[in-house]
Amino acid sequence: MSEIINDCQEIEDKIYSIRGKYVMLDSDLAKIYNYTNGTKDLNKLVKRHIDKFSSEIYFQISLEEYNEVLRFQFGTLEIGRGGHRKYFPYVFTLDG
Repeated sequence: MSEIINDCQEIEDKIYSIRGKYVMLDSDLAKIYNYTNGTKDLNKLVKRHIDKFSSEIYFQISLEEYNEVLRFQFGTLEIGRGGHRKYFPYVFTLDG
């Protein structure tokens, strides 16, 4: 992964409000932490340590949340076969 997020303003721009919590997408966190395989590595790490992640701090967004909050950010991003992502993104928060 060549794109790394390391500028404070750029990080602030990646924070969204979903379910009354401030969250970051798994793909943005993978860029910040420079995971080689992106979200695949991040989500594998979380699943290996799932006992440390409650549904309050780590959850998958719904279609409605995607449409209301994120769709305008990504333009024509499609979820599913042939799209850029196979599944709706997971998000992380510290508001747990």
